[in-house]
Amino acid sequence: MPVLDTAALLHWPAERMQGGIVAHSQLEELRKLSPQRAMLVESIEMEWMSMGTGDAESAAAKTGDLPRLSPVDLEILAIALATGQTLFTDDYSLQNVCRSVNHPFEAVSNKRSKQQWAWELRCIGCRATKKADSQR
Repeated sequence: MPVLDTAALLHWPAERMQGGIVAHSQLEELRKLSPQRAMLVESIEMEWMSMGTGDAESAAAKTGDLPRLSPVDLEILAIALATGQTLFTDDYSLQNVCRSVNHPFEAVSNKRSKQQWAWELRCIGCRATKKADSQR
């Protein structure tokens, strides 16, 4: 059973989503983005989960992606890591974290990222760089 990011819930046909693993927090996000789609998703047989995000936050902090991930993203990532199931997402930050911990992922409708990257901060004045702070 794949873990589905909100992009899959918005773009995939109902038959493809059936049986997927999703977070309860995604439903509120989906209601804001597309109330009609939220009603459809609620009618599909899926596995709804809630999970703490500690491990996901730690993994995202190591790559510098933590500030770029929403609470919903972190919960989906935590579910994928805990279940060991493939994460379907178009979010390149989620893909970057998955790649860093050797967790399987696939793209939903965009191209999948091609390589691991590391974030850095660059001063606009002197052009000095440093590794991105892993905190939000």
